Amino acid sequence: MDAVGQFIAQHWRQALEVMILWVIIYNTYRYFRATRGARIFTALVGIYIGMTLLSESLDLTVIGWLLKYVTVFLAIALIIIFQPELRRALAELGSHRFFSSMNEKSRTQLAEDLSEIVETLSGQRVGALIAIERSIDLKQYLDTGTLLDSQLTPTLVYTIFHSGTTLHDGGVIVRMADERLLGAGCLFPVIQRELEDPGIGLRHRAAMGITEESDAIALVVSEETGAISIAIGGKLERDLENKELRKRLIDLLSNPEAEAEDDEEEEKSDD
Repeated sequence: MDAVGQFIAQHWRQALEVMILWVIIYNTYRYFRATRGARIFTALVGIYIGMTLLSESLDLTVIGWLLKYVTVFLAIALIIIFQPELRRALAELGSHRFFSSMNEKSRTQLAEDLSEIVETLSGQRVGALIAIERSIDLKQYLDTGTLLDSQLTPTLVYTIFHSGTTLHDGGVIVRMADERLLGAGCLFPVIQRELEDPGIGLRHRAAMGITEESDAIALVVSEETGAISIAIGGKLERDLENKELRKRLIDLLSNPEAEAEDDEEEEKSDD
């Protein structure tokens, strides 16, 4: 027992370091594994490890010398490849309750305003697509439409999506940080993967596409049925009732950890 206690006393710091590194590596893997850059990262690391082993085993000094300098460029390349994901991770860290300086009441009010807007559009059978910009900038999609940068008001949104206007077929972008309506008539990327329901329309596919490419939240109102849906992380939650919509929006906007908790629950259910 004395030997065991002495061993623990001598090596507990190393065990703590291994545990901390494992937690960091595991959570980093979980965060980046579903991103587009994950395959590029895997390929680059695989090539680097393969070339390193080859140069060591065959004593290829020139290749070994080059690999030492390539490491710096590889680190820079990874930062560029994972720029959106890194921004999102830092934004989520900054939005944590411990660091957050944003007024939770303001986020709740935004959720209330958006709920009221889409409920009214739903009642009038007016099709709509609204993307809520969070930490990842949606400027590339904003540039495809008409810039507005105006206060978010129900009247303005109703006017935009009225069938008689030139902007009603596109999507609008609302910035969560200051509750501004940035633009209208914007073109969003349409999700390309095959869906279980082939009847899902273009608006819903665009909502799934924009939320798959970024951390945005998208609200969709069906022109045919008036049904309201929310897209988040490339997934679609369809036919939400008014109370359910309001609660879901408040959860997503006022509690940045809600999406992560939902993903964890889905992973557990899949296991």
